[in-house]
Amino acid sequence: MALEMLGAMIGGLGLFLLAVGMITDGLRMTAGDALRDLLGRWTKTPSRGIASGALITGIVQSSSAVTVATIGFVNANLLTMHQALGVVFGANIGTTMTGWLVAAVGFKIKVEAFALPMIGIGMILRLTGAGSRRGAIGGALAGFGLFFIGIDVLRGAFEGLAQGVELAALASESLPGLMMFVGVGAFMTLMTQSSSAAIAITLTAATGGVIGLPAAAAMVIGANVGTTSTAVFAAIGATANARRVATAHVIFNLATGVVALMLLPVLLWLVRQAGDALALETVPAVILALFHTLFNVLGVLLMWPFTGRLAVFLERRFVTAAEDLSRPRYLDRTTRSTPLLAQDAMRLELRRVLGMNRELALAALQPPVDARQFDGRQQAIMLLCDRIDASVAHLERSGLSADESAALPAVLRLVRRMREIGYEAGQLVKQGLDCPQARPLVSETITVLSAWEPQDNLYSSTLNDQFQQLHHLYERARKDVLKATATGQFQPVQANALLDQLRALGRLNSQLAKAGRQLQKQLREEETVTEPPQLAAGVVPKNPGTAQ
Repeated sequence: MALEMLGAMIGGLGLFLLAVGMITDGLRMTAGDALRDLLGRWTKTPSRGIASGALITGIVQSSSAVTVATIGFVNANLLTMHQALGVVFGANIGTTMTGWLVAAVGFKIKVEAFALPMIGIGMILRLTGAGSRRGAIGGALAGFGLFFIGIDVLRGAFEGLAQGVELAALASESLPGLMMFVGVGAFMTLMTQSSSAAIAITLTAATGGVIGLPAAAAMVIGANVGTTSTAVFAAIGATANARRVATAHVIFNLATGVVALMLLPVLLWLVRQAGDALALETVPAVILALFHTLFNVLGVLLMWPFTGRLAVFLERRFVTAAEDLSRPRYLDRTTRSTPLLAQDAMRLELRRVLGMNRELALAALQPPVDARQFDGRQQAIMLLCDRIDASVAHLERSGLSADESAALPAVLRLVRRMREIGYEAGQLVKQGLDCPQARPLVSETITVLSAWEPQDNLYSSTLNDQFQQLHHLYERARKDVLKATATGQFQPVQANALLDQLRALGRLNSQLAKAGRQLQKQLREEETVTEPPQLAAGVVPKNPGTAQ
């Protein structure tokens, strides 16, 4: 008998986990990019983030999927940490939908009457529409059917357990007793990696009379806290933004759990009063579903005033070297509010990016290359370029004069060139540089770049001559490779690979020279505008619009 009940519990849990996976995958495939688009559009403010996080999590039955999408948006600079916190808070409200599904359907209706047809219809759709949206809908429909079958199996197992084992005696309402059940709920979530499964087990156990209502409520709190394990595991070795979002998830769930446990008698009383007011059936499953929703909403209300401070706190944590390097030193809110100051600051940032690119190029030319450090520098350059682009966009929306607007395209061209330099340096590392004909070019490039300090001497006629010499060395090396190929020294495939290496180095040098020359030109033009030459008395300046 004990083995039968254990088998039923394990089988019911397995069906439930399989169902949740099918529902999540099916609905996510059905929606396609719509969920990401919805999340992107409806998270402009924290309040919208809460609403969209709750809605999408309720639909796909997976707070993890919503959290991963949120991390992606933060990494892409489409969401700020402040906005992401709203989504995390909302996802915790949305995940309470599982309890309502169990309470509303799992215990009042003969499950087989509708669950089995759902599985049959869903599988027909899935088999006849494999890889299509119809197949995804079928998978989700079959998942819902399995969901209710699994709940029914669990319910039967717990009813049998209640008759044979007196666990209710363990459900002490003292703090140590309740803490034990919090731990049980957290452990179940940790083991199944699904808070939905832990909530379903708790509701079925309470409905089957295995545990009392206070103990079940404590298990619900534990399941809510235990769901942070998924975020913590996902954040190990992940990006800084992933760790920040995971930390926000942990802070919210722990704080909410502590408050809910401290106010447990009050919350259960409120749940009963709310249930009476809403004319809800007073069965354990309904009470616990309402309790789960209530304390998550309470958690959002408690954390809401501290959202801004929490976002600032998290942004100062887990700072990577790349993020520290990518922080603007000259662009800030003060400079952005004044167009002329903002353009000066952008040029200073671009000069700094040019220096970072020079260091990146030197690292690519001098193996062995520390891949992690190189990728961090490259990422910092791209992030800083993104921030300069964002500043240009901000200026364009602020209503500039014609002269001020005319200077912005040159800034954007320089930003694009800086990105190209970073990309070409990455290509050199990716392809390698083992072309023997390129050794003089590589050696001379290292010499030139090592002596060049853009912060001190941006671009000079001497540096221009040196880059011209590098171009001649590139042409000579290219011709040498072609000659060696013609004489049979290299096979065509090998020759193409060597020429690709040479082209990457040639483009790298060319882009560095053009970036320095263009930035120097812009700074000279700026000096000419801001400090016009002093004219002798009686001298009339030439009209700049006429031929000189």
